[in-house]
Amino acid sequence: MALEIPDHDQRYALVNELHARPFPVLWAPCSAVYVAVKEPLEAHNRDRIADRNHLLALLDRYGSAHPQPGATHFSGPIGRAELKWESHTEFVTYSAFSPGVSARPFDPAEAEALPTEWLADAPGRRLVSLLIRVEPMPADAADMLKRIDDWFVAESLAVASVVDGAAIVAGDFRIDAAGHMRFAVFVRDDVGERRMGRIVQRLCEIETYRAMAMLGLTRARELSARLNALDPRLSALVAGLDTRAHSAEGLLEDLLDISAELESLAVRYSFRFGATAAYEAIVNQRIAVLREERVAGRQTFGEFMMRRFDPAMRTVKSTEARLRTMAERAARAAELLRTRVDVERSAQNQRLLESMDRRADLQLRLQHTVEGLSVVAISYYAVSLAGYAAYPFGKAAGLSKEMLTAMLVLPVIGAVWWMIRRIRKAMH
Repeated sequence: MALEIPDHDQRYALVNELHARPFPVLWAPCSAVYVAVKEPLEAHNRDRIADRNHLLALLDRYGSAHPQPGATHFSGPIGRAELKWESHTEFVTYSAFSPGVSARPFDPAEAEALPTEWLADAPGRRLVSLLIRVEPMPADAADMLKRIDDWFVAESLAVASVVDGAAIVAGDFRIDAAGHMRFAVFVRDDVGERRMGRIVQRLCEIETYRAMAMLGLTRARELSARLNALDPRLSALVAGLDTRAHSAEGLLEDLLDISAELESLAVRYSFRFGATAAYEAIVNQRIAVLREERVAGRQTFGEFMMRRFDPAMRTVKSTEARLRTMAERAARAAELLRTRVDVERSAQNQRLLESMDRRADLQLRLQHTVEGLSVVAISYYAVSLAGYAAYPFGKAAGLSKEMLTAMLVLPVIGAVWWMIRRIRKAMH
């Protein structure tokens, strides 16, 4: 009896994702036209409804069935060709596979499986356009190599035996006069149609992800120009930390401006650099899956990428690392400047406290002086009042007014001093 337990909401969707984007099923001879379309800006936030409508316009031309709503891949016939459509994070791809090959190798007419006027209305720009010619492998290897040499530019030609000798693939990674990049595939007679489809699909993916990864090189060059302008300013500010010629607060303000710009650059370029790293990994993985073997001393696809593609990726990585290093330098310098500002402010506060202490001491002395003067003033009036009060008694005792006043001075002053002292103690 089956165990009754509720399924996770995403269980079937996650399993179906493993089977999404199946490989095409091909027979030799055949031809393939492949196009990748990408929005120039913010492609990952593009209008995907426009992508779907563009696909439906193509299907309606041939009266073909529509994909399910929200689908990210679709396969179906368009005339005598088999269409394969895929929607990716940043781009959309169209593949049309037609039986047979043209008498003229890589005839631009083969690309009409995807009509030119329909492509002109695509919501984006063409990033990749491939013509792939698939033929049975001839018995005469020399004849095959001669045809390859006639079709492609020798300087950039890459040729390899792939998938344990199942096929010979060749291409020069150049765009021809019609705007297409061309690849040739020669397959053994015993190679199955699904295996053949995987080989062709790998070639399409290698070129697509190579092109997507190379977008990072353009952005890296833009970023390098900006970093070249910021680096001297940052170095000058860091050098100014050892001198007192400039205000620390002024230096800190300039440094914070540079730090803010570096952070802004990091936000602006982080997506492209992250995507470039991912695309580079896919390119290398797709080439590794082909399991290349050298053919007649020609360079393989892996060697071509090592010479042309890898340096571009290293440039992107070094630029990204430079941006990160400069941001860290700016952060460390800002921390040092904050410390310097704090120290200077502490010194200013200390001097202020010392000044306040001196003013308090002067104020205390002045207070004591005033208190002394107040004792004299109060005593003066107190002696006068006491004299008036004691005069009748002094007269009876035969004392003169002057003598009586003189006798009262010291006691009155002592009493006033004692009274003021008691008042001051009570206030403290």
